[in-house]
Amino acid sequence: MTEYVPISHRDNENGTKLFEILMPRFGLGVWQMDKNECKSSILHALENGYRLIDTATAYGNENAVGEAIKISKIPRDEIFVVTKLRRVHATGFDETISQCRESLQRLNLDYVDLYLVHAPPEDISVRGDVWGAMEECLRLGLTRSIGVSNYGINHLESMREYATILPSVNQIEVHPWLQRAELRKANEGIGAVTMGYSPLARGHKVNDPSLVSIAQSIGCTPAQAAIKWVYDTGCITIPKSSNPNRIIENKESLNIDISDFTDSFSSLEESYISGWNPTIEP
Repeated sequence: MTEYVPISHRDNENGTKLFEILMPRFGLGVWQMDKNECKSSILHALENGYRLIDTATAYGNENAVGEAIKISKIPRDEIFVVTKLRRVHATGFDETISQCRESLQRLNLDYVDLYLVHAPPEDISVRGDVWGAMEECLRLGLTRSIGVSNYGINHLESMREYATILPSVNQIEVHPWLQRAELRKANEGIGAVTMGYSPLARGHKVNDPSLVSIAQSIGCTPAQAAIKWVYDTGCITIPKSSNPNRIIENKESLNIDISDFTDSFSSLEESYISGWNPTIEP
């Protein structure tokens, strides 16, 4: 059964909760998947109970995501679709709205469920305009919710200077070797749920001897142990896989109890960045 978490938008001025929607806590990431790989992976995931798909304009597979959703015959309102404004396109108000509409065209959808700024716009002076356009996309019904990705604590604090509506989600790299307790707390402070990507550190750490030892003690695979740790922190978790067996294995990680290994997982922290890290930029 799919577990859901409420994601909400708060008024920046007084912190009042404006509204909330329910989002699946577990889903499929489709980064670095070509069209056919993406379609087959999504269809297999949907057949096996997944209801959250995370894509982005930068991934180049929004068309495939839309085609898979259509082929699946699952009602649109049962599938939660996330896409993102590409950083190079985050240049101003009009461009942001235009890019959202173009994503919808590629997806062949009337709306997405969550639209994210993929990373803090490199031009600091346009960040307010870009977020204002995200709020407009929400008002226009192009998306049911809005958020950010790869925003650090300083970026979140700066949003209070220009946002009317605070983000519902901040999607960041989170895994046992990059636990980011302070950033997750900062997300919570502005009312945003943390969405953790690369729970396996892009596969770099899946054979870590310490993780292997923990997994053996639990009675699961190392990948399952790492995924469940991210999930148990409260993060929305989106492991990427195009392997049919691993797609099922990843979801089965949710049934694993890792509560006796809190200290063991804590000891894995080493501030390991497996990908890019805009969270530390100005």
